Amino acid sequence: QVQLVESGGGLVQAGGSLRLSCAASGSISSITVMGWYRQAPGKQRELVASRTRISRMTIYADSVKGRFTISGDNAENTVHLQMDSLKPEDTAVYYCNLKGRLRLGVQVDVWGQGTQVTVSS
Repeated sequence: QVQLVESGGGLVQAGGSLRLSCAASGSISSITVMGWYRQAPGKQRELVASRTRISRMTIYADSVKGRFTISGDNAENTVHLQMDSLKPEDTAVYYCNLKGRLRLGVQVDVWGQGTQVTVSS
């Protein structure tokens, strides 16, 4: 079992900043990638940013490039998303995601419970 605990969502005015954090715990053997997705009402869930554990390669959605920064602490199995210059269109539920393996070698694709980010105009 793997658990993801997210924190840091909230309400902010356009142009403001928020920092999301996600901590993984449980029977994790190895983590391949951790990232953040978001889902706005009536829209599909989309990738916001991801970070591979070993190479620390990052990927960003075009809509957030230059405004959002993903980082992580491999020793603590955490990933963070620093969101600056927020726009109303960034309003969504943000989900942490982990892809990796359990101690028995089983591949897992785990989601957090989601945290609401609301940007007012």
